[in-house]
This record gives sequence, structure tokens and C-alpha cells, in this order.
Amino acid sequence: MGPTAAPADGYAAHLAAGRVLYPGIRLGRPGRARSYWLVIALMRALRLRWRVDVEGAENVAPGAAVLVGNHVSALDPVVLVISAWWRVTAFTKLEVFQGRGAAFFRLMGQIPLRRGDAAATDWAIGMAALALADGGMVGLYPEGTRSPDPTKLHRLHGRVLLPVLQGSPDVPVHAVTTRYTRRPGRRPLVQVRVSPPLPIDARTMAADEIVAVLRDTLLALGGQTYVDRSAREAKAERRPEPPA
Repeated sequence: MGPTAAPADGYAAHLAAGRVLYPGIRLGRPGRARSYWLVIALMRALRLRWRVDVEGAENVAPGAAVLVGNHVSALDPVVLVISAWWRVTAFTKLEVFQGRGAAFFRLMGQIPLRRGDAAATDWAIGMAALALADGGMVGLYPEGTRSPDPTKLHRLHGRVLLPVLQGSPDVPVHAVTTRYTRRPGRRPLVQVRVSPPLPIDARTMAADEIVAVLRDTLLALGGQTYVDRSAREAKAERRPEPPA
């Protein structure tokens, strides 16, 4: 593991450090929530509302894996796990743990992340390393926020992505894309595509090479077009200007 990764036997101490970072915020047990499988079992009822088509789940061997996805909906992590029955721990912006849906993310054992805070980022990366050491899967969405245009893939950021891969370089990495199609009079179609393990060697490859492999695979799987700018910038442009 890299310098930011928490030791595999230090979960309790690492969780305690998170409570110091986030005083007054209930964190649950990221990566180890005992309620995870019950929540997934209950959420499988959502398949009555959507038609979920997963292709490539057989490419993922049992055990630890990093799943790197495009991000077009808040439902992206959900539609995969309710179909594949995997334990996936994803990074979640801290604001969610302070809002009305906080209980859901605690029950799912997701990792809170305060954006723009170096100490919080290191803590979250260490928690992801622990989840991988437990044999779980970690979901990453390096666009940083949901794309304002589902046909576009925006610039991938390495701030969290690269340390996670470099900290657990022997864990296989897969690209995952999700696409939603509304069909009048029929259930919406959700298409999830999962790649085979990618040719990524985080020990020897430069950061831009790793990002390029992921970008090109996501584009090929998801059928999106690439925009070399952040999704956050694109969202900001779409917001109406405040009145003068």
C-alpha cells in the first residue's frame, strides 16, 4: 500500500480518526456496514420499476476490485449492485451525510469525503484501502460530480483515483458505464457495461497514461463523447446568472 493507505488491521483506529475529522457527523462503518446486504435485498425491488441490463459482470472475479465509472445519475452505484449482488464502497460527498438521506449512506457503508480538504481526502483514501484489503470493491467516479449532459464524459480527475490505484496496485481495475433510456409506456431501461480487467500497472505507468486508459475505455463502453473540461465547470455554465 502507498503512504496514504491505512494499515489493513487498523480499521478501528482509522474510523476513530474520521470521527475527529468530522465531529458531530455520524459516519457509520464505511466498507463494513452490517446492514449493507439487507439494504441491497430490499432495494432489489427497484428492478420492478426499471429494466436493468448488465453486461460484463462475469469479467469481475470474486474479491477486491476497483470499479471506475462514468457518472450520469445518483443511481449509478445502485443499479449495478442490486443486479450483481456485490459489496461496493464508494466515495460520497460529505454534504450527503449531513442531509436527509444520510441514514441510507451510513447503512450502505459509503465513505464520506469533504472536497478540497487534504486531510479528509487522505482519510477517505485510507478507508478505501481497508475496504479493498477486506476483499471488497471500491467504486470511483473521477468526473467528480454528475455530468450535466449524459451524452458527455468530462475530464477525469486523479486526486482520489490515482492514490487509490497506487496504494493497492495488485487489485484489478474495471471500467463501468451506465446509460438510462426512457421508453414511453414501458419501464426505463438501464444499461450497465463492465469491462474486463484493464491493462493498468500503477507501479510503472505515469498518471496521464492511467487516466488515458480509463478515459478511452469508458468512452468505448458507454458511447459518450469526450469533453476536456470538468463536469463542475460545465454545470456552472448551465446555471442561470443571478439578477443584477
